[in-house]
Amino acid sequence: MGKSQETYNKKEKEKKRLKKRKEKEAKREERKANPKRSGLENMISYVDEHGNLTDTPPDPTKKINIKAEDIELGVPKREKVEVDPMHNGRVEFFNDEKGFGFIMNNDTNEKFFVHVSSLTEEVVENDQVSFELEKGQKGLNAVRVKKI
Repeated sequence: MGKSQETYNKKEKEKKRLKKRKEKEAKREERKANPKRSGLENMISYVDEHGNLTDTPPDPTKKINIKAEDIELGVPKREKVEVDPMHNGRVEFFNDEKGFGFIMNNDTNEKFFVHVSSLTEEVVENDQVSFELEKGQKGLNAVRVKKI
């Protein structure tokens, strides 16, 4: 007679398979004995008055009625504010050779670049000037600069 074809490894695998099958059967029996909420009821969640998710329905006495026309979608429109385009300032630095300088705004103490091509008349350092602002390559530039 020949050797049995069933080895130790095969016996262990079969034991594991039987054990898994028994565990699965036990879980199935437990689910039948203790049915949970299932279906749609299990998936519904509610939002309470503080904006938190909960599984209990909200209290109808705390409900706030909101009209649909009171809801604004998107960013509210800005009211147009008339801004004087002319600013006043003082020439902080100006280099005649290179043709540029900086003007400090009297109101905000910000410095703005000014090029000689933006001047309507010749200016030197510490002159009081009025100017307009335009967006340049590296920020706002002073243009249409006049002495006061």
